[in-house]
Amino acid sequence: MTAVKPEKFADWHALTTEVVLQRLDADVSGLSHSEAAARLTAHGPNALPTSTVAHPVLRFLAQFNNALIYFLLAAAFAAAMLGHMVDALVIAAVVLVNAIVGFVQEGKAERALGAIRDMIAPHATVLRDGARRTIAVPDLVPGDIVMLEAGDRVPADLRLLKARGLLIDEAPLTGESVPVEKQEEPVDAIAGIADQHSMAFSGTLVASGQASGVVAATGTATQIGRISSLIQAVETVTTPLLRQINRFARRFTWFVMAGALLLFAFAVLAREFHWIDALIAVVALAVGVVPEGLPAVITITLAIGVQRMAARNAVIRRLPAVETLGATSVICSDKTGTLTRNEMMVRRVLIQNHDILVGGSGYAPEGGLTCEEAQDDATAVAAASAIIRCGLLCNDAALRNDGGQWKVDGDPMEGALVALSMKAGLNPDHLRNEWKRLDEIPFDAAYRIMATLHSGPADEHVIFLKGAPEEVMAIAGVDPALWEQRIAQAADHGERLLGFAMKRLPAAKARITFDDLGDGVVFLGLMGFIDPPREEAKAAIAECRSAGIAVKMITGDHLGTALAIGRQLKINENVQGLTGKELETLSDDALAAGVLEVDVFARSSPEHKLRIVRALQSHGLIVAMTGDGVNDAPSLKQADVGTAMGHKGTEAAKEAAEMVLLDDNFASIVAAVREGRTVYDNIRKVIAWTLPTNGGEAVAVVLAILIGFTLPMTATQILWINLVLAVTLGLVLAFEPGEPGTMERRPRAANAPLLSPFLLWRVVLVSMLLAALSLGVFFHTLGQGRDLETARTMVVNMLVVAEIFYLFNVRYLHMRSLTWRGAVGTPAVLGAITVVAIAQLVYTYAPFMQAIFESRALTLGDGALIVALGATLFLCLEAEKLLMRRLGWFEELSA
Repeated sequence: MTAVKPEKFADWHALTTEVVLQRLDADVSGLSHSEAAARLTAHGPNALPTSTVAHPVLRFLAQFNNALIYFLLAAAFAAAMLGHMVDALVIAAVVLVNAIVGFVQEGKAERALGAIRDMIAPHATVLRDGARRTIAVPDLVPGDIVMLEAGDRVPADLRLLKARGLLIDEAPLTGESVPVEKQEEPVDAIAGIADQHSMAFSGTLVASGQASGVVAATGTATQIGRISSLIQAVETVTTPLLRQINRFARRFTWFVMAGALLLFAFAVLAREFHWIDALIAVVALAVGVVPEGLPAVITITLAIGVQRMAARNAVIRRLPAVETLGATSVICSDKTGTLTRNEMMVRRVLIQNHDILVGGSGYAPEGGLTCEEAQDDATAVAAASAIIRCGLLCNDAALRNDGGQWKVDGDPMEGALVALSMKAGLNPDHLRNEWKRLDEIPFDAAYRIMATLHSGPADEHVIFLKGAPEEVMAIAGVDPALWEQRIAQAADHGERLLGFAMKRLPAAKARITFDDLGDGVVFLGLMGFIDPPREEAKAAIAECRSAGIAVKMITGDHLGTALAIGRQLKINENVQGLTGKELETLSDDALAAGVLEVDVFARSSPEHKLRIVRALQSHGLIVAMTGDGVNDAPSLKQADVGTAMGHKGTEAAKEAAEMVLLDDNFASIVAAVREGRTVYDNIRKVIAWTLPTNGGEAVAVVLAILIGFTLPMTATQILWINLVLAVTLGLVLAFEPGEPGTMERRPRAANAPLLSPFLLWRVVLVSMLLAALSLGVFFHTLGQGRDLETARTMVVNMLVVAEIFYLFNVRYLHMRSLTWRGAVGTPAVLGAITVVAIAQLVYTYAPFMQAIFESRALTLGDGALIVALGATLFLCLEAEKLLMRRLGWFEELSA
């Protein structure tokens, strides 16, 4: 036999079993061993390919491919050549730490593919030569007949031949929160993955029932294989921070190199410096101007953000993702378990004359029953007692209180029925003891009903029945048109409906069959089930809207259900939806043009999610994407911040994501976004504080060379200032809490420069002011007739004190710092200032430091002058901040 390649027939779900077997050249008795071996050679093993992994040494060396890193290495080499070994070692250590962090964080795509491969079941039961055999999953070939039972993981994509009570959990593949009923009858050719009820897909789990199926696709031809290919095709997105740092590093490097060459030429040609002396001076200046501590401080700032987010149940797997969260402009969220509780509950009870709304949330037996009409609630609840009792007795589930959290043992919808009975004041155990179950007809996907036989307390025998509304109505002889309007109303609210009925038997029976479900069945009514939205998700979405962050729901669920949840959560004023089928008709350009107007995407496949993320990114938006299944892995990798669920997330999703939510809660994403904005603010503060420190020194030295006066600081003193400030004040800004109104600002643009016009203005202004103060005290001291060493000691202390006062100013970029909260500072700020003060006292007065740095002791008056000038600098910068706000320039320059 020679099988047709499965790839030629993608619509296996739409073909009859006879045609499927014919096209696969298969037989219900299974393949022969020789034919299976031939097909294995032709099609290859049923496994996903392993990706080529770069050698660890090459991956490590790639971490140094950055302009700022090149310049830092050159600076370290120059410092070493000049004899400044301490500074050279510090710079080299910073570079090495950053390289190690990048090396450890890489490789998520390979791990994601490995996690998907692990989902493939290790063994499968097949028919070979007409007998059952257990074989390794990689040995499966198209045409094999596979047997499935409850608890099995589907080993390949199967076209079902027989299915009895088969329910398959496809959540990892489709996002469906409830196991899907399967049957062997063909379905519409245009049906999406979630609606292909005649198929069982590789990697999904059999929840209940039995089935047999023929292998239609193996390896990369399966749905999981297709997702694996999508992950491999997705390129890793560089985060905004990394793009900005790289851009800043390139520009800064060229600026410093050009400035150094010009200064060298001027010193040699105009000032007649010896070229060696000029080279030493210029290299020393370059070493001083390079913010060698900046990469380390940024890394530490991100690491602190990671710790803070972990406290908010958000675990960051890649450091740059912390900052990227702060730039998020769109959050694409799964529905089930993220925006909703992933707990079914009865929301509505529809009986003959009443519509009853049920309060509460999830499985907790808390909440009242109220009549929607202006009628007596007690009367309505009493009238509903029969349907509530039916739901409890025709039921195999039980609720348990697990440490204050109610959980269901059994089917989620049946658990919701138990919770409803408790809300109505019934004791489930007591009622079930009163109504002994004698027999049952288990739920079967072919009939879509379940029936149970009970003997009541008055020795009556009753059959309770529940199932699909149309099936129950047909058995009870009820015209569906009578309930059409109420069914439509429930559907508008996104509710899944179940029908209920009962039949009193004239005589005792021990067994029931379908023949007993004939005349005499009384229709009791309908119940509407929902997966209720999380209350905290509502508040989080409201916070997103105030922060200018759009929320898009992408789900595998039905459009009506998704729209109803979207309206309850108030995702938008007028919630708009789009189905996967509708999306497939749109070109990439058309999707990009309309994606901003759509709030809910339903019945979405992995390709749909990937296209949606790319369409949003085409507008320059920073996209955070949540997901839990294998089907989410490609879009999680494509998104700027992929976010996996910690509880129900698959390993494939977690490995593809930058962030994992420990509580699967949308509110935790928003808390992480808030923390991400704080992290980015702190990085900007670090830059706004660090660059003027180096800039003030550079301006003072450059002016000395240009004008021709004595250098106000030696190279060793410049390195001391950089060292003592970088390891103290430079670090404390990483610990700053969020400023008020952090989540009331619009998201920053993805292409926003690291140095905004405002920060650039600040760097230039403060550098000039620091240089002016330094040169002012330098010439003032020399003018008093004091020696050069004392003047230089004044300059060093002036710069350090000025930076302390500037730190208090820069702690608040979006508000004034002249407040009690701003003046007190944080424990980290106060601790760092204490360390700096002690270090400067040692630098100024300790004899061994005077010998190393040529410092001199200062008087009390000198210290008072320096502190007064630092306070004046602070007040001037506060006045400048206030003036810019009054004129409206701050917002314009910060944009």
